[in-house]
Amino acid sequence: MIRTPLRPLAQILEARRLGENPDAIERENIRQRHEDMRDKARSRAEGRLIVLGLFFAVAFVAVGGRMASLAATDPTEPRANAAGASIVAQRADIVDREGRILATNMETFSLYAVPPQMIEPDHAATELVRIFPDLDREKLLKDFTGKRKFLWIRKKLSPEQKQAVHDIGEPGLLFGPREMRLYPNGRLAAHVMGGASFGREGVHAAEVVGVAGVERLFDNALRDPANAGRPLQLSLDLSVQAASERVLYGGMKLMNAKGAASILLDVHTGEIISMVSLPDFDPNNRPRVLTEGDASDSPLFNRAVQGVYELGSTYKIFAAAQAMELGLANPGTIYDTRGPLRWGKHKIRDFRNYGNEMSLTKIIVKSSNIGSARVAQQIGIERQRDFLASLGLLEATPVELTEASGGKPLLPKNWSELSTMTISYGHGISATPMHLAAAYAAIANGGTVVRPTLLKQKGPQSGDRVLSPAVAAASREMLRKVVTEGTASFGEVKGYAVAGKTGTADKPKENGPGYYDDKVINTFASMFPAHDPKYVLIVTLDEPVETSGDEPRRTAGWTVVPVAAEMIRRIAPMLGMRPSIEPAPVAGITLTSN
Repeated sequence: MIRTPLRPLAQILEARRLGENPDAIERENIRQRHEDMRDKARSRAEGRLIVLGLFFAVAFVAVGGRMASLAATDPTEPRANAAGASIVAQRADIVDREGRILATNMETFSLYAVPPQMIEPDHAATELVRIFPDLDREKLLKDFTGKRKFLWIRKKLSPEQKQAVHDIGEPGLLFGPREMRLYPNGRLAAHVMGGASFGREGVHAAEVVGVAGVERLFDNALRDPANAGRPLQLSLDLSVQAASERVLYGGMKLMNAKGAASILLDVHTGEIISMVSLPDFDPNNRPRVLTEGDASDSPLFNRAVQGVYELGSTYKIFAAAQAMELGLANPGTIYDTRGPLRWGKHKIRDFRNYGNEMSLTKIIVKSSNIGSARVAQQIGIERQRDFLASLGLLEATPVELTEASGGKPLLPKNWSELSTMTISYGHGISATPMHLAAAYAAIANGGTVVRPTLLKQKGPQSGDRVLSPAVAAASREMLRKVVTEGTASFGEVKGYAVAGKTGTADKPKENGPGYYDDKVINTFASMFPAHDPKYVLIVTLDEPVETSGDEPRRTAGWTVVPVAAEMIRRIAPMLGMRPSIEPAPVAGITLTSN
């Protein structure tokens, strides 16, 4: 920048020559310089004001545009989530082993109110109560005429309900499209499905989340867009499940039972073909969880995997099989069965006097507590505990249900010799019917452990071996004789060679030590066909009593066995099994030389 001097020499000399005052030149130059400085400052200030004005104008336009956009959209319920986060409502289907739908999605509508837009809130409240009788008219009217800006009325509507609300003609009642979870078979396999509910919600979408059963356990997979809507395929057979539920319900009513459960398990793959728990519920309208009283009184309670029961004499075959596996006995080994068997102040008795001695086979056929206790004494504490652990009877079952983790077996605090004796006939230890199904599958399939699963498998499982094929076969022969000669004679189904073991266990009191005198848990653990088992069936009745005779009968042979037999009779043909003639035992032939 060129700076002009305040006292230019040429001008000073010219002023002196003309006789003028040279200081006037300096004052004039100072004035001119100040004017130039003011002009530059004014120009700079005006430029800044223009820029600031433009900035505020753009900001006001942006805010106004956003406000106009929000005003033009439907109101939404406030949510604690990031702005702009979308709700993924799509959920994959659940199908049975044949691809038939067990759970799917359906388009429906939600109903909400915007009170500031309502014209006749009193009329709207009256009409809504007429359509939805469970609503409170006074509360609705208070909300409609108060300060609320948004109000949910119904999270899902049927087409008929939507039309009825539409006919009210109230502009403040609005509909939002959404998806809901639908179980087209109603109560069928309710405890397996579990049910679903809404998570995060908006007026145009809702997050469907599983609340129980496979819906909850596989919630992430069912909601994962990466799976491209691929359905979750279960091992259940819809037809077999329906037949099992119908037979079990009829048997529960006929035997005056409080509840019932059944499990049909493929002994080679571990697949659960059907699983029933009664009473049940409709997952489309899932009831509330009980907040007081006995949890097992709720229809939500899954007796198959949550019901931890003493399963009685069904455990006797485990003692017999282990004794044979250890080389301590064979089917013909004789045991002292004189009673009562005393251990300290405790006495072990049989249901009736079976004689002073019995073979191992007869102990199982006649269901002798004393005989089983004698076998357990031979086995010992440590070996018994290890064998039951290898069968999975000491830990929660790994089946794919959220409720299964709560069905952990109840074990004695001090596993004494007395505990070993009583556990051999199913007392002093409690487990679920699912535990029993998996343990019996190891006997049925030739001696290997299988993991029960609700997912369809591609082939047989190859688990750990716990019994030799010969011992497993001998155990199956004993169980077959229980049906043909013993306590489960009502369990015979012509053409299907049923083998199994009954169990009658006194029911423990809920609020104190001891057992009820007139309440039992009855179980029949069976497999069929006995000569080449394909399936294990466990049926349990809670507090049954058979009243057709002069006196009430509560033993398993009279109550649960006929129900299991009818179930096998119904479902075996559905499983593709044809009635067949049971192979006869090979005649004893002695080879002699000439």
